Amino acid sequence: MASIPVLYEDNHLLIVNKPATWVVQGAAADQLSLLDWGKAYLKEKYHKPGNVYLGVVSRLDSWVTGAVPFARTSKAAARINEQLRESTVLKLYWAIAEAKPAEPSGTLVHWLVRDDREAITRAFARQQPQSQRGELRYRTLGETDRGTLLEIELITGRKHQIRAQLATLGCPIVGDRKYGAATRMEEGIGLHCRRLAFDHPTQEQKIDIVAPLPSYWPKLPD
Repeated sequence: MASIPVLYEDNHLLIVNKPATWVVQGAAADQLSLLDWGKAYLKEKYHKPGNVYLGVVSRLDSWVTGAVPFARTSKAAARINEQLRESTVLKLYWAIAEAKPAEPSGTLVHWLVRDDREAITRAFARQQPQSQRGELRYRTLGETDRGTLLEIELITGRKHQIRAQLATLGCPIVGDRKYGAATRMEEGIGLHCRRLAFDHPTQEQKIDIVAPLPSYWPKLPD
């Protein structure tokens, strides 16, 4: 079985550091999804008979790396989903952008339209038919030899949201050819879910997870 780094594990949660190209759920018949891997991991580790429950509460695009949480109980799944609906889950991403934003920090608000035929999300300045509001905050962390390092706090969670909004800003993510990037990444794209923080679903404690960056990322600014 493939080795996926486990960032946190208890009776209610499993949080892993997703590699590039892995689909969280719904992989092709000849592929293993991250969900499938998680179930097999728990079944083997704890010698569980029969089916293993593991609930998907948050996803990352296949090309994106970083922290992905799973719920090991239905109670945990319901309570984490409630926090997601109330926008009390902190989700911080690091991105390597091909261009430096004109402003070192700011808030981006767009109206996002998903085109499933082309598997792409388009961002507009004004509301469009069937559009969803997308909001994120960003700040510049410094320069690397591959591009500008940005930290992004995701306020809404739309499909391809960060990728589409940064591309519309004129700062496509390194390796993200679908959204106009000219340069490549060794694996996937230069977008990583760096930190997750939320209330534990059954205990009075805060879960705060930092996911190590892939080894092929460039040297970061001090």
